[in-house]
Parts: sequence; C-alpha cells; structure tokens
Amino acid sequence: MLTVEDHLEKILRGIGPLGAYDQPLVESLGLPMAESFVSTTDLPRFDNSAMDGYAVRAEDLVDASPESPVTLPVVGEIAAGSAKPFAISAGTAVKIMTGAPIPRGATAVVPFEKTDRGNARVVIHASPAAGACIRLRGGDVKVGDQVLDEGTVLGPREIGLLAALGAPRVKARPRPRVVVISTGTELREPGTHLDYDSINDGNSYMLAAAVRAAGAICYRVGAVDDNPKTFRRVLSDQLVRADLVVTSGGISKGDHDVVKETLSALGTVDFVEVAMQPGKPQGFGRVFDEQTPIITLPGNAVSAYVSFEIFVLPAIRRMMGRSPYRRPMVHAVLASDLQSPSGTRQYIRAVFEVTHRGAKVTPIVGSGSHLVGALAQANALIIVGEDQTALNLGDTVRTLVLDRPF
Repeated sequence: MLTVEDHLEKILRGIGPLGAYDQPLVESLGLPMAESFVSTTDLPRFDNSAMDGYAVRAEDLVDASPESPVTLPVVGEIAAGSAKPFAISAGTAVKIMTGAPIPRGATAVVPFEKTDRGNARVVIHASPAAGACIRLRGGDVKVGDQVLDEGTVLGPREIGLLAALGAPRVKARPRPRVVVISTGTELREPGTHLDYDSINDGNSYMLAAAVRAAGAICYRVGAVDDNPKTFRRVLSDQLVRADLVVTSGGISKGDHDVVKETLSALGTVDFVEVAMQPGKPQGFGRVFDEQTPIITLPGNAVSAYVSFEIFVLPAIRRMMGRSPYRRPMVHAVLASDLQSPSGTRQYIRAVFEVTHRGAKVTPIVGSGSHLVGALAQANALIIVGEDQTALNLGDTVRTLVLDRPF
C-alpha cells in the first residue's frame, strides 16, 4: 500500500496552480495576489480636514483661550465632495466638513466644539497647533509604495485598501471549478421518495460544502447510477466547466464499482490502496481529451470526508496558489485511551477544545466509516501513526482541527 504522503505527493505533482488573471475586486476575497501591488496614488489624495470645524491660519489664533476668545469672519464653507479650489487670507476662517480639502493658506482646523459655531462670524476659544486636525496628503500611502506583496491573501481590509487606491480589479489565481459526482444506484436526492433499499445522497452535499468552504466554486452533479455508460456520459458532459472532478463511491473491489471500471479502461487514472483508515481505496489521474484531473474518493461518508481533508483540500489550495497546502497539525492532550492497528495511519473523529489547562482532544465513540452522525459531532481528527498501536490517556497527540482557517 502507498503511504498517505506518497499518494498526496502524486496528486500535488499532478495538479498545478491555475493561471492568474485580473478579477473583480470583491470576487477576489480569499484569493492570493499573483503579483505585488504598487500604489499609483497618494492616500489621502489631498490635505483634508479630520474634523467638522473651521479652517484657519494657526498664527491668527496664538492668543485664543476660553478667557480670551478670538473672533474671525467666516468667508465660506467647504463640504466633502462639493468643493472648488479655495484660499483664505489672514484673519479669516472657513467652515469645513470632515474629508473636505484644506483651503490654500489654512494651517489648522478648529473643531466645532471649540467654537460658538457661528456662520457669519465665529468665536474661537482655543489656540490650535499648526497642522491640527489636518490629514496630510500621502500621510497613509505614498505614490510608489508597495502596499501588498505577492501571495497576500485578500481579505476585507486588503480589498478596502485596493479600492481606496482606485484598483477595480486585481490579478489573482481564480477559484478552481470543482465538479462533485457521487455514484450509486441506491442513492436518491434528499426530499424525494425512498424505496426500501435506497438512501439519501449525503456525500455530494457534504463534499460540495467542503469545496465551497475551501474557497473554490462547486458544481454538484448529484448521484449517478452504477451504469458505466451513464457515468462516462455524465463525466464527459461536466468537463466543460471543471478544473477538477471529485467523485465518491465506486472505487473498491465490488462488482458494480462504476468509477473504477470506467476509468481504469482509460489508462490515465491510477486506483491504489493507501495505508490509512478510513479511506484505504483512492484514485487519481486525468480524464479524456481535456486531461482534467480527477480525484476519486471512497463512498462511505466518513471515508469520503477524511479523504477530502487529506487529499482534495491540499489540491484545491495548490490550484488557488494558497499555502500551506495541508491543514496544520496541533498538539493536544488525549482524554481517553486509543487502540490502533500497526501499519495503518488512523484518523479518529474527536472533539477538540481549549480549557484552562490547555488543549484537549476527546475521541468520539464508534469507528465505522458510515457513522455520519458521529462525524457531524466531530471538530477534529486525531492522527495515530502507522507505528503506533496504543495511545493512552494524557498522551500528547497530533490533531487536525477542522474548519479552522489557515
């Protein structure tokens, strides 16, 4: 059997980052920048007022105080976004609103709170320092500043900065388009009639949600029956919108394993056994003339989910240019004993929590790969190494904390 690392390396070598192109700013949320961004403008673009108040010459108010206020004529008003170039002369004031450009000749802004808010004349009872309440041009960002580095993952703050600098689009690798297909004649769409031997198709919904949580675009095809001609036709039809295909089911050793039967004939998809539990049967390769990469996962729900975490999530992140590819491990104290077979890496569903004593992880009872109820209770996977056959209460164990951004 292959090791987990062997199979993952094969997938990551076979799937490269997608080509970058200019994308709408908001659509780039969560994507890494494909190149550094150098500002072509100053922020602020012009000297402007930080307060609602009066633009003045500071030297005209050197002696102003509550006991000895100074009265100045108000020669105009400037509001943000509606101003024309303006200048003041000695001994005058201009009413000004926050964000409005500072008139030529003014060296300070006196907030309304330190005046009587007069219109024709204003009584000022404070002496401002030169530059008071003025936001200087380029005080935040200057032309030529490299404000974001290549590889920066764009979040709300970075997108806000780019928009403020006048960039409506940004060069980034796109979100991969991932087609999710589940297989099995017994599968039905949730909400439809179930025969006595049919079940709801939970896998395609689970995997589609996992794809979206990873930041990719998902096209959920739903369930395809165990007819090779049907599966081949559906798969072929979907490739026009796929950067990656993920299937669940049909890759083991049964008589109706449609994915393995259909794709083995192509000669471009390898089906292997990986020394892990759950999730031993796996497959990876490329299909048809498009040479679209495909990752085939087991059909049991827990096996499919764990396999997604270990193999598909890193592949999606590589396509997006995100790093690290793999979810980081943390260490936590084990809350109960564990047994594990030698030679197989175990991924055990668990509940991770941080207490006043530190990080603790508690295994969830039940090891069956069909136990989706137990899977939904878990927020972590305990990793038991191939050479470990027993872990004891109080041991420090490697843990994957699920759903945590990285």
